[in-house]
Amino acid sequence: MTLEPISADIPSGFLPARSGGPFVTHNGTLYARWTGERLLLGFRVLPQHTNPMNVCHGGMLATFADMLMPMAAIYQMQGERHFLPTISLNIDYLAPSPLGAWVQGQADVLRTTRNLVFAQGLVTADGEPALRVNGIFKVGPVFPGDAGRDPFGLLADR
Repeated sequence: MTLEPISADIPSGFLPARSGGPFVTHNGTLYARWTGERLLLGFRVLPQHTNPMNVCHGGMLATFADMLMPMAAIYQMQGERHFLPTISLNIDYLAPSPLGAWVQGQADVLRTTRNLVFAQGLVTADGEPALRVNGIFKVGPVFPGDAGRDPFGLLADR
């Protein structure tokens, strides 16, 4: 079977999101965009992301959701940038994300406590709802260095 070439076109305003460690780097570049109010995170479904049916593997989508909510929290929350390890991750798979689709998510912080962040999000594939996600994240140690609240360098011009 010959597959058609996959467009690597990334929507306007999205920049490579260099964060998440070697696991996320190995599984494909994520892209981020700041709208002025919220973080948008996305990726193009490439062959390495697919299952035998040529749709994005649920594990890749779970990884994406697990990056989306804590990263959105970093941009929405005030104060120092903390590592936010996952305590609970819930995903409702609503529709497939086919090979070549642009997968994009946005998330909101629902509540924060001294030790926890509660978040929810929606992920689309080519504009159609694909995942509904929610999670609980532990407020971990402050990240070292000067990355601050802008780990993707999206606020530099603002």
